[in-house]
Amino acid sequence: MFVAQELRKKSIAEYLLYMWQVEDIIRAYDCSLTRIRKEYIDQFQYTDEQKEDETDWFGDLVRMMNGEGLRKGGHLQINRVVMQQLEELHAYLLESNNFPFYTAEYYRVLPFIVELRNHGANKEEHELETCFNALYGTMMLRLQKKEITPETQHAIKEITTFIGMLSDYFQKDKDGELGASLNDN
Repeated sequence: MFVAQELRKKSIAEYLLYMWQVEDIIRAYDCSLTRIRKEYIDQFQYTDEQKEDETDWFGDLVRMMNGEGLRKGGHLQINRVVMQQLEELHAYLLESNNFPFYTAEYYRVLPFIVELRNHGANKEEHELETCFNALYGTMMLRLQKKEITPETQHAIKEITTFIGMLSDYFQKDKDGELGASLNDN
């Protein structure tokens, strides 16, 4: 909860990737709040009150995952809404003539997206989801200390730049600096 709150303020992209990781953490503990508390939360140097807050937050997520039938895979509705907001902003930025650097970066990354889609299971997913899946997959490979090819490293570097730009524009939109009025929440 504490990490998620900070990331949400700082970078929507990092927040979303973190939330996907939290979904996987919950699944790794078989959606058992007792196990999450004992085996995960208790390892952090939190006060008792912080541990309770963190346990409540994970409990809410476990209930949502169970309610949405996500014990084996998929993403929570709250995370899908964030992705939808990013997709709407992405479309706005591409349609506008006011963001040529974003448009240029998108076209620079597009060949990587196409290649990733051709290798992926879901060829119909939105381009941004392809980017996030690539970033998340690479993050998991790094955590497992698995080798990442130079080609993949190059693609991920480009995708990271692109998603970073989108994340920055998302924050500007939230702060009312874009005039897009996409984020009404």
